[in-house]
Amino acid sequence: MALIVQKFGGSSVADSAAIKRVAKRIADTKRAGNDVVVIVSAMGDTTDDLIDLAKEVTPNPPAREMDILLTAGERISMALLAMAVNDQGIEAHAYTGQQAGLLTDDRYGKASILGIVPERILRTIQSGAVAIVAGFQGVNSHNDATTLGRGGSDTTAVAFAAALHADTCEIYTDVDGVFSADPRIVPKARQMSVMTYEETLELAAHGAKVLHLRAVEFARKFNVPIHVRSSFSDKEGTWIVSDTLSEQKAMEAPVISGVAHDRSQAKISVVGVPDIPGAAAKIFAVVGKADGNIDMIVQNTSITRPGISNISFTVPQTQLKAVVAALEGAKAQLGFDTIKVTESIGILSIVGAGMRSHSGVSAKLFSTLGGLGLNVDMISTSEIRISVVVDPQRLDEAARAVHTAFGLDSESEAVVYGGTGR
Repeated sequence: MALIVQKFGGSSVADSAAIKRVAKRIADTKRAGNDVVVIVSAMGDTTDDLIDLAKEVTPNPPAREMDILLTAGERISMALLAMAVNDQGIEAHAYTGQQAGLLTDDRYGKASILGIVPERILRTIQSGAVAIVAGFQGVNSHNDATTLGRGGSDTTAVAFAAALHADTCEIYTDVDGVFSADPRIVPKARQMSVMTYEETLELAAHGAKVLHLRAVEFARKFNVPIHVRSSFSDKEGTWIVSDTLSEQKAMEAPVISGVAHDRSQAKISVVGVPDIPGAAAKIFAVVGKADGNIDMIVQNTSITRPGISNISFTVPQTQLKAVVAALEGAKAQLGFDTIKVTESIGILSIVGAGMRSHSGVSAKLFSTLGGLGLNVDMISTSEIRISVVVDPQRLDEAARAVHTAFGLDSESEAVVYGGTGR
């Protein structure tokens, strides 16, 4: 008997027919002799609808009340799914994040998990029933409901898998596994059978939508095997496991495992910065206090103005206003001339463990982009990744061309059953 944590995204429980289909899958897993804990997202676009509703009421909803509102989506889906599983002849009980014992810090809207006390969940599965837990939410030290931010249900699932010492964490979505690119953008994206935590982390951090970054980080920290599958088919899907377990796969796989794209970032250029030791540190200290997450950084020393430099960096668009306001507020202290903002940029990334031992990857990437007449604005690298900023209007075209150039195209087109990627 195995303990399996299953997570179902919004597209998998989008309506009553989808909920019944998921309930049958859960019941079949239980009938096969497994203990089952289920994490479920809100139905379809419920979370977006609730956000829009709040904005109709007020342009600035309080963060605490916003979290109370947004947890309602998962409460609806968990209750309906528990009803449907019971209708399959399998006893099931639904729990909010608070009831399930998921404890978080006090950052409303983007809370971090501090720990899990899964006593009620353990009692449920020990009694032979299925525990169905609302994803994306928990409770803080003030006994207030909190949400984990976008993709929080993935993180909830892996965190419970770690806390319960589950054998597997199954992430069900609307595609058949993890692909070498977003199949909605690159129709001939190739499904991967096995990927390392390291590769998946890089892809998730740079625009890939199937798995959330924090979920993969949890999995790597606690060595939780993740099995990404489609709730619309019975195909094998993709296993995400430790780097050591995938050494043979890495040796046999293409140099590049995947191509990711990201339109959620903005660029800030701080112009006229004194070119002295510590100047950059002061700027990024201000960005850090504004809770800005920086991905790419470029610093250029001015030729025409000795002793002056320009520093450009990227942040998520959702953090742009706060970061710019913080920098402007510290202008006198930092001593720069002005700030220039590009609200929409396109980031293209290639990822692959094979980059460690193969040369010519950069040349092929830039040759491909050059052949499209695309200029590269910024560059960032890691041991297994290269990211570039390009024209966001041509980002899809660039992703398809680079995918083809590195021999990743499949002979057949990928199937997308839903439409959201989660």
